[in-house]
Amino acid sequence: MTAGTAAADGAAPAPRRLTIGKVLAALSEDFPDVSASKIRFLEAEGLVQPHRTASGYRTYTEDDVRRLRYVLTAQRDRYWPLKVIREALDALDRGLTDPADDPGGRPEPPTPTVDPEVPSSVDLLPGPVVSLTGPELRAATGIDRDTMHALETYGLLQADERGHFGHEALAIGAAARTLSDHGLEPRHLRPFRTAADREIGLVDQVLATRRGSGTRQERAAEIASACIALHVALVRAGLRR
Repeated sequence: MTAGTAAADGAAPAPRRLTIGKVLAALSEDFPDVSASKIRFLEAEGLVQPHRTASGYRTYTEDDVRRLRYVLTAQRDRYWPLKVIREALDALDRGLTDPADDPGGRPEPPTPTVDPEVPSSVDLLPGPVVSLTGPELRAATGIDRDTMHALETYGLLQADERGHFGHEALAIGAAARTLSDHGLEPRHLRPFRTAADREIGLVDQVLATRRGSGTRQERAAEIASACIALHVALVRAGLRR
């Protein structure tokens, strides 16, 4: 399949294959002593794995060239033995990264980052004051009367003493509408109410036993944000399996 055909089919184009001569030409400016026998030695040591054609010729991709450049740099500038280079390549293959502030350092795990999909503690502070009637909530979220009644029955929607719903009910109703498209009925969503109540209970327990800076509301929001981040990470890890 040609690269053009692959692109037309929506698939990624096949990587460009390079002969060993072209690989040497790409590396020779920075590594004038590199030779075909050196590259074959690195292959024998398992540091690079070129593709073999049907006739037995080795071909290399741009990724192979970058890998060879990493190996040759580690030997020339860092004086690393092959065992250390092999361990570093394995770490890079597993998603670790070169430390930006230490060009000669070993690959290290990426720095944990804030998941943009997880609400921050500020996001969890009380939102806009909205008081919606049942018909208004149904119109805004697209749920029907029976679904709304079921969401109330299973504790996912909770009206105030006037029978009105707050701002969070919009997100609850919209999520329930999306999940219903995938066959999940309100009765299936009861575990979410139970899990949320348990997390809220955990937050209350921490606030009752430990002091901290900020208002009670701010501390509650910070703890809840971390709980949600943990939940999202666990779900994503489960989906990878």
